Amino acid sequence: MEVANCCLDGNADAVEFCPHDSSRHVLAAATYTLQEGDCPTRFGSISLFDVDADVGRFELIHRVETAGIFDIKWNPVGGNVDRPLLAQADADGCLRIHALECSPDKEKGGFLRDIVGEKISSSMCLCLDWSPSATSIVVGLSDGSVSAVSFSESQLDVIQEWKAHDFEVWATSFDIHQPQLVYTGSDDCKFSCWDLRDSPANAVFQNSKIHKMGVCCIAKFPSDPNRLVTGSYDEYLRVWDVRSISRPINETSVHLGGGVWRLKHHPYVPGLILAACMHNGFAVVKIEEDQKGEVIETYSQHGSLAYGADWQRKELLQGDKQKKTAVATCSFYDRLLRIWIPENVNVL
Repeated sequence: MEVANCCLDGNADAVEFCPHDSSRHVLAAATYTLQEGDCPTRFGSISLFDVDADVGRFELIHRVETAGIFDIKWNPVGGNVDRPLLAQADADGCLRIHALECSPDKEKGGFLRDIVGEKISSSMCLCLDWSPSATSIVVGLSDGSVSAVSFSESQLDVIQEWKAHDFEVWATSFDIHQPQLVYTGSDDCKFSCWDLRDSPANAVFQNSKIHKMGVCCIAKFPSDPNRLVTGSYDEYLRVWDVRSISRPINETSVHLGGGVWRLKHHPYVPGLILAACMHNGFAVVKIEEDQKGEVIETYSQHGSLAYGADWQRKELLQGDKQKKTAVATCSFYDRLLRIWIPENVNVL
């Protein structure tokens, strides 16, 4: 079901709903635009929206201009920092942290305040992930390296950087159950795991045989310490057991008809995954208990590359049997941001 849409001020590539209780209505949308010419420049923005799909509210409340952004992530709930922070990985090789502040005029919502930023590489920062404690961030770089950066209030320090892959690193993800481990994926088709307790980080495993093209995204199952999913340009979603990483579980993979750029687990329903499928729109995939995957819904209202996707977290009221979950999606060249509600997803 359609709720609302708008055009952003640049090519749209990332959307993230704030997970913190006080700000679940806040959606951040990021852009990356290449200005070609003799001296090409990459610029972008972060736009904040106030979203309530139940009443159709979708309002721009703040926008900040930045360098071209490849990835944004809110800090996790339950970490050492209990207020909403938004991390940005950008084309200038910078990692920046913004704090979500309340506007003096409550009716106008919140705004972002830049609290710290560091140029961590001469290469571009392509992806990032917070540790579960929000005390460190891993960043994937365009030269194939990965940086581990410590974060304390208003301070970023590169702890270590290592050459993880041969080409661009498009996916980096902490293991939320074993935060000393970090998973990475790259244009070299390799899917790897690293132990941060060693310096430089030690390779726990590296699979270079299964993905036929570059690895774009990695997402651990929140409710299962042994399972994760990967997405690839080869158009497959794969389910893995980290205890046996030579092949996906039961050779299970779901063909999504487009490069799998983003995978987001539903905040409440185990095994339900939102996928951004580049040339084939968006899909909701259900992973059953027998590990078989099935596409239960597709969304094709975008006109160009499907890049950004996220579920909105909502308070579940007692007795609310048919609670629907809103979704934000964005597409690159048409600069389109849409809010919609999947028809086949109920939170029981």
